[in-house]
Amino acid sequence: MIAFFIDADNLCVSSWVEESLRKLEEGEGRVMMRRAYGSAEKLKGLADVLRTRHIRPFVNLALSKNTTDVALAVDVMELSYQTPRPTVIAIGSGDADFVPLVLRLRERGFRMVCVSEQGKMAPEAVYAYDHVIFVGQEQAAEVLKPHAAELQKPVPPPAKLPAVRTAAKKAPAKKAAAKKAPAAKKVAAKKAKPAAKTNAGDAVGAVTVDQILNAVSSLRAGQPQSLGEVVKLLHDAKLLGKNATSTKLFKKFPFHFELLPPKQPNQIRYIPSP
Repeated sequence: MIAFFIDADNLCVSSWVEESLRKLEEGEGRVMMRRAYGSAEKLKGLADVLRTRHIRPFVNLALSKNTTDVALAVDVMELSYQTPRPTVIAIGSGDADFVPLVLRLRERGFRMVCVSEQGKMAPEAVYAYDHVIFVGQEQAAEVLKPHAAELQKPVPPPAKLPAVRTAAKKAPAKKAAAKKAPAAKKVAAKKAKPAAKTNAGDAVGAVTVDQILNAVSSLRAGQPQSLGEVVKLLHDAKLLGKNATSTKLFKKFPFHFELLPPKQPNQIRYIPSP
């Protein structure tokens, strides 16, 4: 028997849960027990997949501190002593908080599987499990497909510009007019207003991926970062002007940066090169 326990505060996207169940069934077998733990708000966001996949929701108490992990761990330990007991226990979370639970159950002979979105997987938790399944990559690939198609389109040759007719040279002016010309130029120079200074950061196309990573070094870890904090650092580094749009900047590099969530992003994640 395979049991799947979902931390809905961590694995919080319906498509991720759907992909998780599909990959578990393909790699491990039929998932008999399916439970999701989280706040009422998080579980409401998963209502469709909970209904279609017959996953039992367990609403966590609204306390000052998040206790979802503890509630999930208690139920897993209780299930491990029941008969018949599961052969495979899958935890739908990449939090390092579950490592002590995973080690204890693995010592008792259970096969432990982790299902997590790659950007949310704690590095120190990877080797605690017998197998780790990453989800969310299929949606990222779908987002990148249109951009890849645009890059593969042939660039049309530049259009020929119409020939510019050169004006006929005027006859030289009289000596009196020639003497007045320099004075007129001086007056025009005084009246001319200085050109408005342009902000280099407003020119989004001039910014490179390396400049962004040097300004916000925390992005190199590949973990989601607050979009507001990243934008502030880019402003400080003069890479993003006051009138420039941060999402427009990152969308220029679809293979290097991922905006989360795609519709109304509030986080940004760097995608390391494979």
